Amino acid sequence: MARPSGEKTRCGGRSTEAKFRSFIKNNLRGATRKWAPIQECKQHARVGRGMYLCACCEEQVPNTTIDEDRNRVNNLFIDHIAPIVDPEVGFQGWDVIVDRMFCEADNLQLLCKKCHDDKTNKEKEIAKHRRLAEKDFE
Repeated sequence: MARPSGEKTRCGGRSTEAKFRSFIKNNLRGATRKWAPIQECKQHARVGRGMYLCACCEEQVPNTTIDEDRNRVNNLFIDHIAPIVDPEVGFQGWDVIVDRMFCEADNLQLLCKKCHDDKTNKEKEIAKHRRLAEKDFE
């Protein structure tokens, strides 16, 4: 029997299933920083001191930029070419998440912030339409 959305069933009744998934994904994401293919991807995209080649727009971009509040912000993202969670399918299980998160270098690309934001927003829109279609189907 399906549990009602928002029911707190994890962590001694303090967390919902969504919060649990978010917690696990965030901790796995932190572990990927030590994954060698991610470091190799960044090294291969390096074109000079502090400059990298974006795989999408093919522009040379700096590692960081300065925002309107004069704070230094990250301008580079190592992106999974095939998304960790396919926006057309949704969550398929933790084994799939881990396999896709800890992939080889041929599934990784370096993107500038603008290109990464564009790709992320497109994937979010696809997932939104999928969820709406799933809700209509129920």
